[in-house]
Amino acid sequence: MTMLSTNFTQEEMTKSQTAERMGIVNMPDINQIVCMKKLLINVLEPIREHYAKPIVPSSGFRCPELCEAIGSKATSQHCKGEAVDFDVMGVPNLEVAEWIMTNIEFDQLILECWTGGNSGWIHVSYTDHPNRKEVMTYDKFNGYKMGLPNW
Repeated sequence: MTMLSTNFTQEEMTKSQTAERMGIVNMPDINQIVCMKKLLINVLEPIREHYAKPIVPSSGFRCPELCEAIGSKATSQHCKGEAVDFDVMGVPNLEVAEWIMTNIEFDQLILECWTGGNSGWIHVSYTDHPNRKEVMTYDKFNGYKMGLPNW
């Protein structure tokens, strides 16, 4: 098991059922690993420390072939190792997104497929370039909207 930060492994940040089913080798290069470490240290570790609860990454690094296979783009920040989709066990995703928005340096924060409570998931990215602090909500009926619900 390769630890990328105190609480997160490379294996959990690259795990993909789609990649396994399709025989896609979802392996980051050294630059992508460096980006993942920065994302974990600057974003997920502070969230983990604040809530003192496990964080479940549902999608971290995705190679270009995997991005294409799931309908994403090879230009996604997931392909650079700069983005992760996740949940904090037992904490409503809107609450987590609000905390990130006011307490963490990030590039993009998207509350995805949220319908209340702990539905959906959070997408967050971090980069060495100036972070945009872009906040959005996404659902499949309305698409992307700037900001979070009730903001």
